[in-house]
Amino acid sequence: MPRRPPGRRGQRKRHPKPRSDGASRSGRRALGRLPTREEILDFIATSPTPVARRDILRAFKVPPEARLALKGLIKEVERGGAVERGPKRRLAPVEGLPEIGVVEITEIDLDGEMRGRPLAWRDAPHLPAIYVMAERGAPALGVGERAVVRFLRLDDGSYEARIIRALGGAPDRILGVFRRDRDGGRLEPTDRKLRTEFHIAEADAAGAEDGEIVLAEVLAARRLGRPQARVIERVGDSADPRSVSLIAIHAHGIPTAFPTEALELAERAQAVALGARADLREIPLVTIDGADARDFDDAVWAEADPEHPEGWHALVAIADVAWYVRPGDALDLAARERGNSVYFPDRVVPMLPEALSNELCSLKPGVDRACLAVHLWLDGDGRVHRHRFARGLMRSAARLTYEEAQAAVEGRPNDLTRPLLDRVLRPLYGAYRAFDRARRRRGTLDLDLPERRILLDPGGRVARIEPRQRLDSHRLIEEFMIAANVAAAEELERLKLPCMYRVHDQPDPAKLAALREFLDGIGIHGLTLAKGQVVRPHHFSDILRRAAGTPYATLVSELVLRSQAQAVYSPENIGHFGLALRRYAHFTSPIRRYADLLVHRALISGRDFGAGGLPPVKAADFAETGEHVSMTERRAAAAERSAVDRYTASFLADRVGAGFAGRVGGVTRAGLFVTLAETGADGLIPISTLPSDYYDHDEKRHRLVGRRWGRVYTLGDALEVRLAEANAVTGSLLFALVEGGGEERRPAKARRGRAATRP
Repeated sequence: MPRRPPGRRGQRKRHPKPRSDGASRSGRRALGRLPTREEILDFIATSPTPVARRDILRAFKVPPEARLALKGLIKEVERGGAVERGPKRRLAPVEGLPEIGVVEITEIDLDGEMRGRPLAWRDAPHLPAIYVMAERGAPALGVGERAVVRFLRLDDGSYEARIIRALGGAPDRILGVFRRDRDGGRLEPTDRKLRTEFHIAEADAAGAEDGEIVLAEVLAARRLGRPQARVIERVGDSADPRSVSLIAIHAHGIPTAFPTEALELAERAQAVALGARADLREIPLVTIDGADARDFDDAVWAEADPEHPEGWHALVAIADVAWYVRPGDALDLAARERGNSVYFPDRVVPMLPEALSNELCSLKPGVDRACLAVHLWLDGDGRVHRHRFARGLMRSAARLTYEEAQAAVEGRPNDLTRPLLDRVLRPLYGAYRAFDRARRRRGTLDLDLPERRILLDPGGRVARIEPRQRLDSHRLIEEFMIAANVAAAEELERLKLPCMYRVHDQPDPAKLAALREFLDGIGIHGLTLAKGQVVRPHHFSDILRRAAGTPYATLVSELVLRSQAQAVYSPENIGHFGLALRRYAHFTSPIRRYADLLVHRALISGRDFGAGGLPPVKAADFAETGEHVSMTERRAAAAERSAVDRYTASFLADRVGAGFAGRVGGVTRAGLFVTLAETGADGLIPISTLPSDYYDHDEKRHRLVGRRWGRVYTLGDALEVRLAEANAVTGSLLFALVEGGGEERRPAKARRGRAATRP
C-alpha cells in the first residue's frame, strides 16, 4: 500500500465524539424541505469529505424559498462550535482523529483486512473506515484486541492505522523462549503479536536454561528501555516436539490440572447396574470414530421399520455423563471451567478426568455402559415422525473406524466388520441415505472444504501433512447426530424446560455484500443472492455449485464460510441457519462438551429419569453459561489452530528457500496472504517485497494494482512463492514472490509529481 503523507493538521478530516441527540442520517427525509440543525450536523459528520453549502442543498433538495433560511441555519450550526470552515469555506467536524491513538479491532473482513474503531469513540454512531495495518510479518489482531496506532488519512476519507504497538489485553504474563546472555537473559514471546523482547535478570531467571519455554511475569521496572520480566514457571524445552502443543495450551489459558477433589470423585466412580434403566444390551450398537479416537461417546444402530415400508427405526445412544457428574460438584465445576475438550496432534486436554472420559463414560466394546438414548422413526424421505428417549444400559458390539465401515459396505470387509455387514452396517447406510435425502430437501449449507491432518512420528515430530478423507461413513455419523440433536431440542420445547440451543444466525448483510462483489469480479453471475432478499442456505449452495470445477472452487467455499455468522450456545432459540433447522441443540457429545451435559440434565429432569437432572436455574445464569461455553469453544479452536500453525512452520523450517505452488487467499494493504497447495499452510507476502511499484488496494475487487507497471494481484490467483522465513515458535511464515507472477497490464504512466515507487 502506498504510504501517503499525512498533510497539514488543519486540512485533515475530523470527526465528532458521540452525540446523544439521536440524529441519524437514515432518519432524514430527502425530498424538498429545510433540514434540522441535528440533520445538518449528522450529514457533515458522516460525509467522507468536507461539505459545501451546495452539498447540503442537493442532499436535502432544499426548495428555493428555504435557501435563505438554510444559510442562517448553517451559520447557527457553525456558531455552535461543532464544525469549522476549512479550505474553500467547506465545513468539517472540529474534533478529529489524533496523529497517534488507540484502536480496538471491530471486524476482520473476507480478505483478512482488520478494521478498527478509536477506543475513545467506541460508542460513536458514525466513523470513517479505519484500516488497521500490522507490521511486516506480524499477524492480524483478533476482534476486540487493541493497539497503539499512527493514523494516516487517505484520499477517499478513510484512515490507515499503522500499528506502533499491539496491546492485546495488556498482558501481565508472557509465554516465551528464554535466551541466556551475560547478565541474565531475554524472553522471546511465542505470541507473534508481541514484537518486544523482555529482559530477565539473573536473579529472576529461576534457573531457566537457554532455549527453555517459560512463563514470565511482567515487571514494572525497565532496563535500558526494555521491559523486564521474571520467570514464574518453566514449561519445557523448545527443542522438544511436544512443546508445540504446550505453547498453545499456556498461551490460550487452557486449564490442564484437575482439582484433587474432582480426581477423587472420578476415581471412586463405579459402573452402574441395570435397575430401572432400559436394557439395550442385546441391540448391536456400534461406535464409528477416527482411528486415533480414545473417548467414544456415541453409538448407532438401525433397522428397517416393519410398520412403515421404506421407513427406518434408528437408535442413537450417548454416554450418560450426567450420572457421574452431578450439578455443583467438583467434577461439574471443573468441566464448566473447561467448557470442552481441546484436541492437538499429540495430546488431548479433556473436559473430564480420564477415569471418566476414557473409561466409565467411554462406550467401549463388550462392556456395559450407562447411556441416554433416543429412538428415531423416520420415513423413506428421512423425515422423523416420532422419537422416544430412554435412560439405558448398553453394550457396544464393536469399535469401528470410519475407514473400516466404509470399506465393508464397498465390498472390502475385514474380520471385524464381516459379521456386522448385513445386520448392522447395511441398515445404517440405508437410514443414512434417507437422512441425506431430507438434508438435501432442506437445502442445508454443505461446505466440503479440504481439511488436513498432521501425522507425527514416534519422536513427536511432523512426519507428514496430508488431506483428511471425507467418506460417507463420516456423513452417516453426522446425520445420525443431527437427528438426535434435533429430537433433544424438540423434546425440551415440548416439556417447556430450559434448553441450551446451538444457534446460528443469518449472515451479516455487509459480509454478503462483500461476497457478492467478489463473485461478480470472478464472473459468477445470475445468482439468487440478491440485495434485499431473505437469504437461505440453498442460495449459498447455488454459489458453490456454480464455482465447482473452476480454479476458484475452494476459495469460494472458504469465502462463503467467512461470510457466515458464528454458531454459539444460547437459551434463546433463533434457529440454525446453516443446517436450515428451526431448533437445534447439542446432545451427542457430553464427554467433551459441557453444553451437551446441560441438555442431558434437562432431559433427565423432564422425563423423570432419576438422579443427575438439571436443578432450577435462573434465566440470567443460564444465559451466562451459554456465553461462557461459547467463549471456551472459541478458545479451544484458537489454541488448536495455533498449534497446527506451529507444527506446520516446524515442518517447513528445513525448506526455507524452497519454492511452492500457492493461491492468494487474502489481499490486504499489508500484502498478499497465500495458502500453499501442498500443505495448506498460510503465510504473508509483504507488500514491500512485491516487484517495485506503487500499489493501490482495490478493496471491492480484492486486488493490488501497480500504478506504474500495471501488475495486478487478485484474490484466488495462483502464484509460485519461495519460503523466506518459518518461525516454529510463533507459527508464522513469510513468503517471497518468485520472479514474475501477477497479471501484467500495459505500463501506466506515473502520476505527475509523485514517484511510482515501492511503498
